[in-house]
Amino acid sequence: MAKRGPYGKGIERRERILEAALHTIAERGFLATSVAELAEAVGLSQSGLLHYFGSKEELFVAVLRKRDEIGALELGEPTPEVLVRVVRRNTQVPGLIELFTHMQAAAADPHHPAHEYMREHYERGVARFAELLRGMQKTGAVPADIDPEVMATAFMALSDGLQSRWLIDPSLDMEYYLQRCWTQFTGQQFPGT
Repeated sequence: MAKRGPYGKGIERRERILEAALHTIAERGFLATSVAELAEAVGLSQSGLLHYFGSKEELFVAVLRKRDEIGALELGEPTPEVLVRVVRRNTQVPGLIELFTHMQAAAADPHHPAHEYMREHYERGVARFAELLRGMQKTGAVPADIDPEVMATAFMALSDGLQSRWLIDPSLDMEYYLQRCWTQFTGQQFPGT
């Protein structure tokens, strides 16, 4: 049953704000989107919108968390092919790559609201990918002498680095580099190719 009363309405309003922000940032770009535009899109003042998040930075971190939540539902369990699909999908929403890249840089400050999000993002991503790699080692799809944590960390960094570079040079074929690195790292053909 849906929550009723002010608390339930607050949750609904927060979700509407996040959906509008995701759509607007994906469509227009992070750098071209203002808090005032986001507030207007959901019929609030800037201060009314920020009431639900505390600050502009916390709003943007919430947008990234929402993006992760939606992506996890859409893409399912992590596989090498899913990593490529994520990169491919992200080329359709460059504004969200801009947002992630900016928040990633800001997260270097341990006091920034994005700091904890980024730590969780990488810890969760590396753990899930490493688990997948251990399973692939059991079936022989990945050599047993490869360290799953090292490979998972390297592929997350590669994926994020390629996406940041793609913002500068959209002709960069990110899929190619991910697939070639997989082959060089594992000595195996990239799954599904």
